[in-house]
Amino acid sequence: MRLATWNVNSIRARAERVLAFLERSGTDVLALQETKCKDEQFPYAMFEASGYEVTTSGYSQWNGVAILSRVGTADVERAFAGQPGFGAEPVTEARALGATCGGVRVWSLYVPNGRAVGDPHYTYKLEWLERLRQAAGAWLDPAAGGDPAAQVALVGDWNIAPLDTDVWDVAAFAGSTHVTPAEREAFAALASAGYTEVSRPRTPERAYTYWDYKQLRFPRNEGMRIDLTYASPALAARVAGVTIDREERKGKGASDHVPVILDLAD
Repeated sequence: MRLATWNVNSIRARAERVLAFLERSGTDVLALQETKCKDEQFPYAMFEASGYEVTTSGYSQWNGVAILSRVGTADVERAFAGQPGFGAEPVTEARALGATCGGVRVWSLYVPNGRAVGDPHYTYKLEWLERLRQAAGAWLDPAAGGDPAAQVALVGDWNIAPLDTDVWDVAAFAGSTHVTPAEREAFAALASAGYTEVSRPRTPERAYTYWDYKQLRFPRNEGMRIDLTYASPALAARVAGVTIDREERKGKGASDHVPVILDLAD
């Protein structure tokens, strides 16, 4: 099975590119983030015509996640247990979507950006990650009703560069989000819940997944690795290869992120 994740930065603006990617790459399951549309605005028909079931979670023109699958879709959840909301009257944002596809429990995740250190969104980001860790741990914990043999993929845009080598120049990020110790610790804590990050060991160092549109970041390769995959033990054992499709950052109308593709052995 081929599983991919991609922050598409507006599905309506890039639907044709996404469909072309699916056809070219032979991807079976695609987790999308930052779809930027309500559920009723998603371009379902073109993907369904190509044999994909489409599951979405989009409440406004912001955020939004989706899963496209041609190997089945079951047990859909549009938030994980304990997922926090944001605001004075907390609203659960469209940032997490779970579905079982071809026997794999896929979670498409769009972690909050954080905006700035000390901003309420930064606190929200850390809480969101901690609640995710708790929920993900329970999925594998028999004492919590979980299954240690479950195949679970936590994929998406984490808005964290876990290592200094995951940004083109860590000094350029001094005092900003994405590289702070608290964010990196929150990301690393998923390992304590029983998961392994499987994309970095199978791709080159400084293999970035995001380049800002400004200041010629892509031509200069001034990017970040912030799109990553955590896998449960049973799923990690199936990972045969990982590819970062850098070509998708090229050409007219590209997203500022590129797909990360996992090949899973039978």
